[in-house]
Amino acid sequence: MRASPPKSNATTGFTDDNAAMLLKIHHRTHYRFEHPVPYGLQRLRLIPKENAAQHIVRWDTNIEGGKVEADYLDFHNNHILLVSIDESATEIVVTCDGEVETSDTKGILGKHGGYVPLWYFLKPTRLTEPSKEIQALARASQKEGDDALAALHALSKHIREAVRYDVGHTDAETTADAALTLGHGVCQDHAHIFIAAARVLGHPARYVSGYLMLTDRVEQEASHAWAEAHIDGLGWVGFDISNGISPDPRYVRVATGADYAEAAPISGLSFGGGDQSMVVRLAVEQ
Repeated sequence: MRASPPKSNATTGFTDDNAAMLLKIHHRTHYRFEHPVPYGLQRLRLIPKENAAQHIVRWDTNIEGGKVEADYLDFHNNHILLVSIDESATEIVVTCDGEVETSDTKGILGKHGGYVPLWYFLKPTRLTEPSKEIQALARASQKEGDDALAALHALSKHIREAVRYDVGHTDAETTADAALTLGHGVCQDHAHIFIAAARVLGHPARYVSGYLMLTDRVEQEASHAWAEAHIDGLGWVGFDISNGISPDPRYVRVATGADYAEAAPISGLSFGGGDQSMVVRLAVEQ
């Protein structure tokens, strides 16, 4: 069982007057199987992280059609629930409901911490291998910026211009190079291209999955994704390439990793069951 890539995109109504927020989140994922499943496991990364930009007031996760086998933090400090699917189940429903207080840090997370060394985020992955085109994009952006931060903002702009936000052309297995070649993609693809290019410039970079409160609607089709790069003197800085801004109080960080595979909200495997379908209901509001 593989989760679909995040598809959310908010391109209207952004302002800079949100100093702090209390966000309410309801996230429901419903899997249906054609036949009863004899065995299946899901890895859930759905519990937000505590950090300088956000405080978890309340967070509840409910599982129907399965049970939690393990509850732990991975090497990225992501909160993991390992869930087994009930034998002979034909559906499983994962529901998250909570409230998160967020504050404005201008997209800056600060110094590196956790179990993974910074050099880990300089290594290319299968999804973020830097092609010649990505390397050229990185170097062109570097020439435009007076410093590292300006160069990375220029990189974000160039990626957004080169890869139009467009659902249906890519999936969870699409590489950064493939998305750039297609010229179409979603927030996952924007983040992967940025990560690959930032590493070319010598900046550790990582993938972030989470939630974004949209200004034009409460209901959404999927969670969101963006990238973070480590800059000397600033630490980790967030870049939402799809929207051309750094994360503000409308964003909730949930999981991080070297790429989507290490930060996917839901991933796993199942045997039998035939065809499967997934329906996501997500609401994020103040």
